Amino acid sequence: MSRALSEEEVADQLGSLPGWAGTTEAIGCSYAFPDFPTAIAGIDLVALEAEEMDHHPDIDIRWRTVTFSLSTHSVGGVTQLDIELAHRIRRIAEACSGAVA
Repeated sequence: MSRALSEEEVADQLGSLPGWAGTTEAIGCSYAFPDFPTAIAGIDLVALEAEEMDHHPDIDIRWRTVTFSLSTHSVGGVTQLDIELAHRIRRIAEACSGAVA
């Protein structure tokens, strides 16, 4: 089982994730995509990555802006799994012309 990251560890890890912010409880970021279909296509790609990791984000869709929130519920906070998924989400968003909102 993953362990919860400390405040310092979360802050250090967020340094390599432009636009991402959070606390030891959860991290998140919003991305604006060119249009609604592209936003949904990005979410589909994130879903495949999340399923592969068996670690699923909370997702809020508002037209072309998608907000991702990550935490490891079984641990009650942010773990390295959340950081890894955040990196994957960032790469997918960028590949789909998404920009930090």
